[in-house]
Amino acid sequence: MEPSLPAITHVIFDVDGLLLNTESLYTQTTERVVGQFGKQFTWELKLQQMGKKGSEAAADIVRSLDLPLTPEEYLEQSGRIWQQLFPTTELMPGAERLVRHLHRHGVPMALASGGGAPAFKLKTSRHGALFALFTHAVLASTEPEVTNGKPAPDVYQNVLTFEDAPNGVLSARAAGMPCIMVPDPRMPEEMTRPATLVLTSLEHFRPEDFGLPPFEA
Repeated sequence: MEPSLPAITHVIFDVDGLLLNTESLYTQTTERVVGQFGKQFTWELKLQQMGKKGSEAAADIVRSLDLPLTPEEYLEQSGRIWQQLFPTTELMPGAERLVRHLHRHGVPMALASGGGAPAFKLKTSRHGALFALFTHAVLASTEPEVTNGKPAPDVYQNVLTFEDAPNGVLSARAAGMPCIMVPDPRMPEEMTRPATLVLTSLEHFRPEDFGLPPFEA
């Protein structure tokens, strides 16, 4: 952890892969779409597009795999699969405890995601009470004022951030924000280095290390 960090008063969370266990659902979706054309969605390609706006990620996949689709057609096919998969989304370990703890202590929280509003509604449909605790959500794919997706810093403000993707960490750091990273265990160590602190789960976060109220015993 970096020395002499200021006491944190506000917190911003990423959504996919950090609060919600959706990264595997995105992978299933992409594999189904590209599999029609005999293509494989590799971990290396997934790393490149994690955290980006939907249009940017779609363009990356179409270009990298030379798919006979436009990015818009790719997103249309993906959207039909999301309708089936996203309402089944589960929370990540430690997510509910941390969010409810910060809310109970009056810490303002917001969301900063590369996704869009329609997908967000599907993914959070089982967890409405929890996500109602956030004061604001920036959903980059459908926010016209967010010109650039992660790793550009457009989605962040002056707060502590939580991320799971390298692009999200770079986005937060570009905005000058400390960032807690909870990466996929397959993530190469060098891709986690820009983070302020790397954890294996939100369950291991110590709020008091950042000037926030500690968890109750």
